[in-house]
Formats: sequence, C-alpha cells, structure tokens
Amino acid sequence: MAKGKVDALLGIVFGDEGKGKVVDVFTPRYDIVARFAGGPNAGHTIIFDGKKFVLRSIPSGVFDEGKLNVIGNGCVIAPDLFMAEAQELEAAGYDLRSRLHISKRAHLILPTHRVLDRAYEAAKGKNRVGTTGKGIGPAYSEKASRTGLRVGDILENFREKYEALKARHLQILADLHYTDFDLSGEEEKWLAGVEYMRQFPLTDTEIELNRALAEGKNVLAEGAQGTMLDIDHGTYPFVSSSSTVCGGVCTGLGVAPTSIGEVFGIFKAYSTRVGSGPFPVELFDATGDKIREIGNEYGAVTGRNRRCGWLDMVALRYAIMVNGVTQLIMMKGDVLDSFATIRVCVAYEKDGVRTTDMPYDTEGWTAVYRDFPGWQTPLNGLTSEAEFPQAFREYIDFIERETSTPITIVSVGPDRAQTIQR
Repeated sequence: MAKGKVDALLGIVFGDEGKGKVVDVFTPRYDIVARFAGGPNAGHTIIFDGKKFVLRSIPSGVFDEGKLNVIGNGCVIAPDLFMAEAQELEAAGYDLRSRLHISKRAHLILPTHRVLDRAYEAAKGKNRVGTTGKGIGPAYSEKASRTGLRVGDILENFREKYEALKARHLQILADLHYTDFDLSGEEEKWLAGVEYMRQFPLTDTEIELNRALAEGKNVLAEGAQGTMLDIDHGTYPFVSSSSTVCGGVCTGLGVAPTSIGEVFGIFKAYSTRVGSGPFPVELFDATGDKIREIGNEYGAVTGRNRRCGWLDMVALRYAIMVNGVTQLIMMKGDVLDSFATIRVCVAYEKDGVRTTDMPYDTEGWTAVYRDFPGWQTPLNGLTSEAEFPQAFREYIDFIERETSTPITIVSVGPDRAQTIQR
C-alpha cells in the first residue's frame, strides 16, 4: 500500500487570506484535517448554505461528518474559548466529540497568560507589536522556557500544576506593577473549559497521524496566519509566536518532511495586514479605504481594521520560496472589480537602492509599482475560467510568470460555491 501524504494549505503572506473557506472546499479529498500552529488569535471564516462560522482553534474540516480533525501539538489552546467555539458548533448540529482529537502535547493558554500579554504590550509603549491579547505569545514563551502546561497535564494532578504556574504569573505581574485585571469570572469559565475538554479524545496525535499515513490515508494540514508573521521568517518582532510556514507542519504535527506532498499557498489579489509593523504597500488614502470596505477587511477574531494595500510581489515570491509552494490559490479578485487601474508592487526602494528580494528589515522601504488595467466587471457570478475578463486573465498570467508557480484555484466570492478550479 502506498503511504499517504500530508498536503499543506498555507496563508503565505500576512494571513487572513480565506484559508477556512478553501479548507472546507478541499476537505472531501482528505481523510484527516489537522491544525499545526497558532491558537485562538486566528479566525477562519466559512460561509455556506447562508450560514457563517468563525473557527479559531478548531480545524475547518469539522463540517464533514466523515473526517477526523486534529488539533496538533504545535497549537496553543485556551479551554474557555475552545468550549465556547465548540458549543456553538454543537448547537448548530455538528457532533464534534466524534470527529475531533486534541494532542496531549499542545500547550494551554491560561487566563494569566492573557493578562501577561496585555501587560507586556503596555510596557512596550509605542513599540507595541499589536497582538490580539489572547495570550498566545506568553504561552509559546513558556513552551520554549519549559515551564508551560500541556493538554495532557489536565489528566493528572492538574489543579496543583495550575496553581503553581498561576502564582508565578501573578508574581511577574506584581513585578511589572500591572494591576488592571480581575481573574475571578474569567478563571471560573476557564476551569469549566478544562472540564469540557476532558470529554474529547486527548491523544498522542503524532502517533495517530503517522499510523494513518502508513495506512495510505491523506492529511490536509491547515495553517494559521502567514509567512510574514512567522517567528523566524516574518517581519520580526511584529510577528506571531509560532512557525506558520511549511516547516511548521512537520514540527507542529510530528510528521516527517518526506510526508509532505502538495504545498498550497493562498494569497489575496491585494494585500492586508493586521497589527503593527512595516507594510511597504499600505495605502493611507481613499483607495485603501475602498478596498477595506468592499473586502470587509476586519479581523474575524478582533474586529480590527485590516491595513490594506496593493499586491506585494516581493513578499509573495519570498513566501513561495520559503514554503516550497507548488500551487497558488488566489482569493478576493472580485474585490477589485470596480478599479480602473490596479497596481502591483514589483520591488522595494530605499535610499536609492532597489531590490526584488525581501530585506532583513522592511522598515523604511517603499513600494515600486507597475500598473495594470482593471477588468471593471463583476467576477462573483462567474463559474468557469472561460468567463474570465481579458484584463483579469492578464493579471493572473503576470503573477504566474513572476512567481513561476501556477494559480490553480481562483475564488470570486465568499461562498464555497464561488470557487473556480483552473
């Protein structure tokens, strides 16, 4: 029997590209859908049958009754937020306990992690990163310092371990003179979430996944955020705290590099970014506002305005290189329907120096643009590539030439049906 493969589905620039919708479209092809990184700071929005779901920690394959979904060891989980998310899905009729396994090696986000997140941000002043305040960074920090709590810890002597770590956090907060918090109600919900999580299969997911691969089953690894928010390869320090790139699939699920098959890179027809940090293509004018409004560019978890700009080929090429992308998926081309001219950043410039390579630090670099005629016709009713307007076809052809990577799927609207295979 041929061994199964792990295909990676990644947001490859700054995230927020619509991974959830594509995972939902792809799920029928796979036996297992697995999250390998991130936590409840990543919202994946899925719309179908007139219903909208925002998934934060739970893989986007849970809507298919026949699929196993896995939260891998590379993730961090807030039990109270997980409970709220899961109960919302259960109320909508989805039996999660029969289709969702959680890695015992995944780390827990404590209520005090969220307080620490806010305290650390406040201490940075104008240099703040712009985190979601969900406790992601402090939880991953403690994973690295070997002091964190893992999902498997809730199975034995948990309260003792929890109280010890909480006391450590409270001491840090006292040292920072940070007093703007009240844990009472939040902690009660969090502990209820721990009890709720005990009702799910808490397993050695790395063993399960490798056994499934040995049996010829295929896995879809669902990413969170994007390459430019990767802890190693992103715009540090304005990044997330986990490995969001393809290499993170191996460490975040416990699978070998030889198990990786296709690497699908999802990007928007334009650029967005949430949080602080350099963003050379950012538009501060009416054009940026128009893209935001048409594209509904507000954070799925936080509701924050996303910073908007034109497509950035420097970042896109870099992300394709780092991830080994084999196929591209372009989202939200329909958002640009009404623009007479569409611009693409083809290089960065600073102090008279021009580069097409991603700099170590993108602060102070400005975008060099190439202009394209807009297609100025609605895309959202199209059902096949043959119906693409010529200007839209030329836009796609340019991106493929510049990246040496085929765009095999084009999304022309938020519904799962508005997805065109090329």
